[in-house]
This record gives sequence, structure tokens and C-alpha cells, in this order.
Amino acid sequence: MLAQDLIRDWDAHLAHEKRRSEHTRRAYIATATRFCAFLSNHHGGAVDAHMLKSLTANDLRAYLAARRAEGLGNTSAARELSALRGFLRFTGGSGAVVPPLRGPRVKKGLPRPVAPAEAMQLAQDVEDNAREGWVGARDFALLLLLYGAGLRIGEALGLTGAVLPLGETLRVTGKRNKTRIVPVLPAVAAAVSRYVAACPWPIAKDSALFLGARGGPLAPGVVRASVRAARRALGLPERTTPHALRHSFATHLLAGGADLRSLQELLGHASLASTQVYTAVDAAHLLDIYRSAHPRA
Repeated sequence: MLAQDLIRDWDAHLAHEKRRSEHTRRAYIATATRFCAFLSNHHGGAVDAHMLKSLTANDLRAYLAARRAEGLGNTSAARELSALRGFLRFTGGSGAVVPPLRGPRVKKGLPRPVAPAEAMQLAQDVEDNAREGWVGARDFALLLLLYGAGLRIGEALGLTGAVLPLGETLRVTGKRNKTRIVPVLPAVAAAVSRYVAACPWPIAKDSALFLGARGGPLAPGVVRASVRAARRALGLPERTTPHALRHSFATHLLAGGADLRSLQELLGHASLASTQVYTAVDAAHLLDIYRSAHPRA
């Protein structure tokens, strides 16, 4: 079986069996496609299942070296190596042995939360500068949902009209189709209701809750562009992104006394280890306050 057929089958495997998101699949498939193109030049011939089974660590090392020469950083190189391991395991079938190769060392950074005042200022500026009133109401409601309920942007854009009218809780489908229940603050529910009332397009139970200018599902790139423009206008740091609002939700709850297990459920993390990173964020925030406020710091 040739490379293009193997990549197509792997894409189907990621979608239906692994239940990976479209964004993840697109990145993984792009990596596999680049890798197979590299192998074709590196070995001088068509890439098929037999060639992939006979690869060595030197082949992977040569590919990563070529990618690093193109400017790929440690984090991206580690991500590509992880994707390739999955691809080779799949193409090798049961009992496949992937050539051992240690990935580049990646320094783990902490999530950077946005201050509560900055989060609200950001949402308000996005609304104020929208080209139409209903678009501003939509973006304000969406950003409030990210900050007030800790949703990922993909989770928020995946909501349908079936959630209306919003009650005190909301069922959210996250990664790997895992569902969780999150509370809905009255301010968030009010913002969503205001958007729905202003929206010129009908919001059916089986269609997207957040709609674009032409009535189709809202694209995440539109939201990111609005946030990017607002943070520049307000002089906020580059880390102020839609996903940073989710980090802020977690950090502020932890600072307010939430326990890790509850926070894990609210965020939809499969592992408590993913949630524990916020304890370090909270400690770092307290240290920053100490250094700026203590007369002897």
C-alpha cells in the first residue's frame, strides 16, 4: 500500500477510532505527508508500507534535522515526532516496533491567565468595535462563556441551539467526545440571551449557537482576529488570547478556594496532572504580588 493510501486510512482511524479533533487530524496528516515526501527524496523511491516498517532511528533523526534546518523549534519538533510515532505504529500493524529516538527537550511553560478586569475589558472592547451590533453581542457572549465557564473555543463553537434557553448548568462535549456539566453564571446567560435576541438569523436546535455574518457556523479564526485587534488597542500582552480566558477561569477558581478534583471536572481534564499545573500558576501569581508589594522584596 502506497503512502497516500496509508495516510488516508490513518486520517479515518484518527477521526473514527481515536476521535481526534479536526484541528489535530489536520496537523497530524500534514506531518505524515511531509515525512513521506522527505523519505521519497531521502531513499529515492516510492514510499510504501514495507519501507515504513524498515525505517531506523537514523531516518527519523534525518527528518527532524531537515525540519530543524527550516526553523522548527523544540516544541514543534517534539510534537511532530509524537505524530510520526503514532503514524508508524498504525502503518506497522499489530506488534509494530517504532524506531527509538529521544525527542528534543521541551521546557514546560505555565499557562498565563488574564486578570479579571482585563478579561471584561477585552470582551467589552471586542463588542464596542464590532461592525454590527448583533456581531458585538455575539462576540461578547462567546468570550464571557469562555471566561465564565472555562470552555475551550472549539467547545463553545460546537454548542447548538438545543442548549437554549440557558439554565444554571450546561452540558459540554469536549475532547474525545467526553461530556461534562459546567455551571452558567447569570451574567453569561444574560449575555447569550441578548445575542440570541439580536441575531438576524434563526438559531435552530440542530444548528450552531454562534453564527457567522452569513448565517453559517462561526469560524474560530474570526474570534481570534477580533481578540487580537482588541488586545492591541488596549495594550494587553500577546498572551491575551481566547484560550487564555480558560486559563483565567481555572486560576481564579483555584485562588478562590476550589479544590483540584472539582476543577478537573469543570475543565474536562482526563488526568489530574493536567489540572495540577494551575497550582504552580497560582503560586507564581502570589509571588509576583509579593515582589511588587513587599517593601523588602
